[in-house]
Amino acid sequence: MSKMIFVNLPVADLERSKAFYEAVGATNNPAFTDDSAACMVFSDTIFAMLLTAEKWAQFTSKAIPDARTHAQVLLCLSEDSRDAVDSRVALAIAAGGKADPTPTQDFGFMYGRSFEDLDGHIWELMWMDPAAASGNQAAETAA
Repeated sequence: MSKMIFVNLPVADLERSKAFYEAVGATNNPAFTDDSAACMVFSDTIFAMLLTAEKWAQFTSKAIPDARTHAQVLLCLSEDSRDAVDSRVALAIAAGGKADPTPTQDFGFMYGRSFEDLDGHIWELMWMDPAAASGNQAAETAA
C-alpha cells in the first residue's frame, strides 16, 4: 500500500475553504466531511483535512497560530509542467487566494511558485525535470 499524507489545516470558515480548495483543483470526499471537517483530495495519496477550530482542539491543546502572520509549515505539491504551476496559482488568485507569498524559483530544470489560501496557509507548487535535476545533482557532486 502506498503511503498517504493527510495534512490537517485549521480554517476560519469551513464552507468558504471547501469552495477555495475545490477551485484550485481538489475534490471533496463527502465520506470524511461533516460540519466540522472536510477532506479535500489532491490525489490518491494526498489529502488536506480542513478543520474548524473546535475540531482542531480535539487533536491538540496547542494554540492555532495565525497563518497570516506566522509560518508553521510550507506545503509543496508537484505539478506536471511549468504551465500547470502557473495555472494552479491563477486558480488560487481567482478563488480569493494570494499569489507568490514566497519567492518564485526558476532554475531551468526546476520551477516553483506559491499561493496563500484564505486562512494564510502557504502552498508551494513545483515542477522539476527529473532527468535534468539528476544530471545537475551529479555535476554538483563531482565539483
